[in-house]
Amino acid sequence: MAADTAGADQMTASNLAATLFGAEDLRLIERPLEQLEPGMVRIRLGAGGICGSDIHYFRHGRTGAFQLTEPLVLGHELAGEVVEIADPASDLQVGDRVAVNPSRWCGSCSYCAQGRENLCENIYFMGSASRTPHMQGGFSEFFDVTPRQCVRVADDVPFAAAALAEPLAVALHAVARAGEIHDKSVAVLGAGPIGLLIMLAAQLAGAAGVTVVDLAAKPLAFAAALGADQVINLATSPEGLRRIQLEGGEDVVFEASGAPTGLSEALTTVRRGGTLVQVGNLPAGELPVAFNTIMAREITVRGAFRFSREYHRAVELIASKKVDVLRLVTAQLVLNQAPQALRLALDRSQSVKVMLIGAA
Repeated sequence: MAADTAGADQMTASNLAATLFGAEDLRLIERPLEQLEPGMVRIRLGAGGICGSDIHYFRHGRTGAFQLTEPLVLGHELAGEVVEIADPASDLQVGDRVAVNPSRWCGSCSYCAQGRENLCENIYFMGSASRTPHMQGGFSEFFDVTPRQCVRVADDVPFAAAALAEPLAVALHAVARAGEIHDKSVAVLGAGPIGLLIMLAAQLAGAAGVTVVDLAAKPLAFAAALGADQVINLATSPEGLRRIQLEGGEDVVFEASGAPTGLSEALTTVRRGGTLVQVGNLPAGELPVAFNTIMAREITVRGAFRFSREYHRAVELIASKKVDVLRLVTAQLVLNQAPQALRLALDRSQSVKVMLIGAA
């Protein structure tokens, strides 16, 4: 069956893409728009969120252990419009508005069989240098995905909101990894977008109270406005965290700062017998960890990597307005302003979540 190309005549012969060549070397490159491969759908970018990993790639040429070794189109928090379909089995239609799951799981490895698709041995995750050739992202006018990566959204759901289903799914997965948190006290170390969304997800799960901790005033102001029960600015009030520690600690602590000091603080902030969930992407290499503290206080430590089956729930929560993710958005710039947008996202005194918007 021939591809459904209704609307494809609107496409240009080239495709502007925000492409990273090295640390602080982000270029807007015109890439040829190749013929759509069978089994794929083509998406026109509606909106894309700049994630912490995008910022790390931009600033350092790496995020955690994932090192840039070739040009990489950034972007994995994505939503847009279907403009071409080359899959006769797809129930998508040209013109559909979709949130795009950046994960393309194999579905056949042992991890996929266990329902832990985020650990898939053969995963294709958009905008990632975790393997070579790198997996290109969606900060481009058009990008291609499989139909099962697409989740339809109604016309009244803004693209910017739909794009933030990805970080909300990360937060939902982190809370799921913590186990039952209903009526438990929670602390979130790191008030970036993921930390703020973890706060909201923990509240949805019935946490008794959520304390958000950071070194920057603006993200903490957002946390307070979003409903944090308590915020602690370590730059001005370090005694706030010490008070929690002296009072026995929190039942569950989420480390979402990605800083080694954050992990150290998390280990002393969680109560004896409590649970620590590591969500932040720590620097590559060996880090000193107080394993005697983990042993003597019987702390349960769990990692939370990306997300698995939480993506559809994240879309539903956004579409039903149960989670207002747009409250995190502090700036929206068009795609050809991608370098400026990344630099703005680096400045935590000016931004929380910066979005790239596609052409109308």
